[in-house]
Amino acid sequence: MNYLRLKKQSDFNKLFSGGKRAFSPSFTMIYAPAKQMRMGISVGKRHGKSVKRNRIKRLLREAFRSVREEFQGNYSIVLVPKVKDDYSFFTFRKHLQWIIAREKL
Repeated sequence: MNYLRLKKQSDFNKLFSGGKRAFSPSFTMIYAPAKQMRMGISVGKRHGKSVKRNRIKRLLREAFRSVREEFQGNYSIVLVPKVKDDYSFFTFRKHLQWIIAREKL
């Protein structure tokens, strides 16, 4: 694994209040420069029951893992998915690559 996971509420709060936001059709990415690459996912209860929320988190983690090498520097990142009818790994990966290219991360 080439990155650390964001777990503390204080880390999430710092990013939500002071991070830069990038939007895609399937999620919002909040990021800020950091010493190490760190990533967290915030999925609210409006997405459904725990089985669906956990699936969304697994898909986002794997999509991030597959594009991790495309980042130029180290960032703290929070991914917040948008409510949709269906979620797919390929859509998440495509939108992550699109944001990386657009924001020049």
